[in-house]
Amino acid sequence: MQARLRQYQTDAVQALYAWFRSNKSGYPCIEMPTGSGKSHVIAAICRDAVTQWPDTKILMLTHVKELIEQNAEKMIHHWEDAPLGIFSAGMRQKTLGMPITFASIQSIRDRSEDLGHVDLILIDECHLVSHKHQGSYRNLIEKLTTINPTLRVIGLTATPYRLGHGLITDEPAIFSDIITPVSIEELIHKKFLAPLRSKLTKHQLNVKGVHRRGGEFIEAELQAAVNIHSENVTVVDEVINFAEDRKSWLFFCSGIDHAKNIKDLLEDRGITAETVTGKTSKKDRETIIRDFKSGKIKALTNANVLTTGFDHPDLDLIAMLRPTLSPGLYVQMAGRGLRPKTHTDHCLVLDFAGVVQTHGPITAVNPPTKHRAVEGECPMKACPVCHELNVLSARFCVAPGCGHEFVSEQKFSNLKLRQDDIMGAGRNELKVSSWLWRKHTSQASGKDMITVTYYDALGSNSVIEYLTVFHEGYSGQKAKETLASMINNSGAAKLEGSMEECLQILNKATPPTCVKYTKDGRFFRVRHREWGSAHEDRA
Repeated sequence: MQARLRQYQTDAVQALYAWFRSNKSGYPCIEMPTGSGKSHVIAAICRDAVTQWPDTKILMLTHVKELIEQNAEKMIHHWEDAPLGIFSAGMRQKTLGMPITFASIQSIRDRSEDLGHVDLILIDECHLVSHKHQGSYRNLIEKLTTINPTLRVIGLTATPYRLGHGLITDEPAIFSDIITPVSIEELIHKKFLAPLRSKLTKHQLNVKGVHRRGGEFIEAELQAAVNIHSENVTVVDEVINFAEDRKSWLFFCSGIDHAKNIKDLLEDRGITAETVTGKTSKKDRETIIRDFKSGKIKALTNANVLTTGFDHPDLDLIAMLRPTLSPGLYVQMAGRGLRPKTHTDHCLVLDFAGVVQTHGPITAVNPPTKHRAVEGECPMKACPVCHELNVLSARFCVAPGCGHEFVSEQKFSNLKLRQDDIMGAGRNELKVSSWLWRKHTSQASGKDMITVTYYDALGSNSVIEYLTVFHEGYSGQKAKETLASMINNSGAAKLEGSMEECLQILNKATPPTCVKYTKDGRFFRVRHREWGSAHEDRA
């Protein structure tokens, strides 16, 4: 029986096809959050292509065998008789000639002549493709394009940016556009992902004096700076204090020795623990991870190996002991905790490494620029009762079951965070009394769009939302969907006539009672609209 896609996965596939209809050249990238099921989208694309055009040759590329296994498994799940082969030294399979080939880039990079004519390449974790005109991925694509000049390439990633470069669409880029069909917030709202919760840790690792190379901390210096016995003891004791009855703990450490030392300290305190690193044998690694997932091992420490291709839904505590300047690595680490759990509604993240400070919440990570990492600041306060991080203006603690009322005279230490916590829950909110619809022409692009200005009861505060309903491609499609939802919820009559007449109708319709938004520079991004007491429209 063929598996069915979730609606947002179908939306991702349809948005991709819409992009291809609007763009005769270029390579798109689909951005989907960790845990949202990229492998299901890959399977649907492959099935559609081979079903409609039986002579199609597809190459599915990634960098680790775990992702090959996951993607191939989902392919079979969607299409039992899928004509696929696997080419991976790590999996001891080297099958070529099938319509669909799942391969590791390390194994296939020099086999362009054996591959021959390829119509479509899909790249999972495509942020690893070099932005320079070099590297295994780009060299293979160049060789295969020589064989087939009409070759198309599709990328998929949760983190469409590269350290020291910026967005993967920034020149010199192989990808020309980013398609974003769904947000982390939407997936959490619909229970497809579990929220992360963060607590203020008393101890913070000190990276003063650690040099950088390629925009990232030099690993040997980083490990030497943080792998200090007294500090390791402090960290482990604090984790145990916060953990309470949590059953599955994952530690991201700054090196192999650091991971082993943390593991030893955990065992000294009666916590069953193991370590996985790049030097762990395949057999031992599989055994350790199996025991971790089954509950035989409570805590697992690792160094640089469990950021992608590792899936353990019931993971309920992440301890970040690995400072990084890479927003991609940060999101990948935090993303391990997003899977829905069987025993709790969230995953606790303890940030000893200051990565939330550096990159902001995972819902609004700003990519690095070409020359430097983006570092934002926002004053914070910690609840004195439960230690939950809250925005400085909060009157009550946001932690479930706490609700502590902050006293205005009380003094709190400021933490330099972009938002209130790892989820970025501290959004602004406007109680809406009226709205105004207008046509707007962008001075930068000359393109038309619609603006909606929301006003409070006094008219002193307002939020402006831009709807690019006249644009082509995915942004236009998404804006049209948003507009349709707003029309439906506002009770507006059927829109007919000129644009001016339609806007007049909307101006007389019922606005939402509240909008929740974030601000990026001088622009607003509306994330939620509340219509009455029972209905919420998520942007």
